[in-house]
Amino acid sequence: MGAIIGLTFAVGVLLLIGAGRPATRVARVSRLSVLITHSGLPRVTPTGVISACVACAVVIGVLILIVTAVPMAALLAAAVAGGAPLMLLRRRVRQRTAARRASWPDAVDSLVSGVRAGLALPEAVSDLGVRGPEPLRPYFLRFAGEYRATGSFTGALDALREEMADPTADRVVAALAVAWDVGGTDLGTVLRTLAVLLREDARTRGDIEARQSWTVNAARVSVAAPWVTLALLCTRPEAAAAFGTAMGAVVLGIAALVSILAYRLMMMIGRLPQERRWMIAQVA
Repeated sequence: MGAIIGLTFAVGVLLLIGAGRPATRVARVSRLSVLITHSGLPRVTPTGVISACVACAVVIGVLILIVTAVPMAALLAAAVAGGAPLMLLRRRVRQRTAARRASWPDAVDSLVSGVRAGLALPEAVSDLGVRGPEPLRPYFLRFAGEYRATGSFTGALDALREEMADPTADRVVAALAVAWDVGGTDLGTVLRTLAVLLREDARTRGDIEARQSWTVNAARVSVAAPWVTLALLCTRPEAAAAFGTAMGAVVLGIAALVSILAYRLMMMIGRLPQERRWMIAQVA
């Protein structure tokens, strides 16, 4: 019981320390708000995410402490569990980004069909909010609303580009803006060529990501295996007593530091280069 009270007191101290840094807190909440926005969860708030992190840390920390009776192991487990909601948000952002990237070729094909059917380019783009790929429909619905409100096609394109904040969207928006400014009879050819390039890019990146997942999974298994072994060992009283000492806490702390450094190194080696947004200026 004393260890549980101590763990709860430590969590409270950490929260008080974090509350005493207003500038850092504002910066973190700002980044968290951007992450929530990109995750597509409008009902989730930064306060809710932070509360979920604290709740996960306390629940898992207390549970591990009850099972193992090793305060250091409970503290490390609480630290890992506290980051679980953020990891889930980042995973959702990556999934949404991949879904949008895979949907762009079909969206451009729909544009080609609309232009062939005699629609003006703004109408064809707005129509993607209804008949376009599912992951992209909300963005094009807002594009249609912006275009109806302002009457500026390039301005609505720029708002679309800023909202999506994606290199692939930058390329498509640039092509649409150039096609709108230049006009001519080659619009269908330009759009078909763009669709082919986007499909080739998505296929190549998908193959690379499939191979990169081997490195990621190997890194996760390599880091998790020793700690699973530790959890099993701590079910034995003699092992729990050994790791419950000051020297055992030092050993666990060093092991945690080595695990973090090794994991970050493996992820850095296997990380794919991120495509940079090459169009910064407004399209208009």
